[in-house]
Amino acid sequence: MLYLKEINYEDIEKEYLFVRNMPIDENGLTNKWNGISREDFRNKAFTEMTAFSKGENLPEGYVPETFLFLWNGDEIVGQFRIRHYLCESLRTGGGHIGYFIKKEFRNKGYGKEGLRQTLQIARTIIPEDEIYLRVNKDNPASLKVMFYNGGYIKYEDENKYYVRIKK
Repeated sequence: MLYLKEINYEDIEKEYLFVRNMPIDENGLTNKWNGISREDFRNKAFTEMTAFSKGENLPEGYVPETFLFLWNGDEIVGQFRIRHYLCESLRTGGGHIGYFIKKEFRNKGYGKEGLRQTLQIARTIIPEDEIYLRVNKDNPASLKVMFYNGGYIKYEDENKYYVRIKK
């Protein structure tokens, strides 16, 4: 059974292992905590991630962002992030939602279901009429996930599609 859980202290060890092993940048989703130590995750990354979801200690130009983990039973298989509203850089860039599915769980429907559940939560948080997403043109699997969840291409540039999903 797939389900989302917001970052929480109860699951910190599994969250740490997942985040530590996420690539630094894959298909546009960045992870500044790749390779982080257990202690630094507990004292820095976890603290920052939980504060960001409350809109606390945000760097200049950042908006509140909720970190969710997609679980399959007792194993984390993906991470989804919801930016609570758009600033100009997000409006023309990354949008509201970013996500990552571990390689061994791709092409099994986890992205589709994870995004579906994330959209349910996002619709209660974000004020805009549409949910903004962005996908690299060389990532057709992720574009299919967005289409499956009601997405359409609003515009594109040389490298990316900018997708919208109605609230």
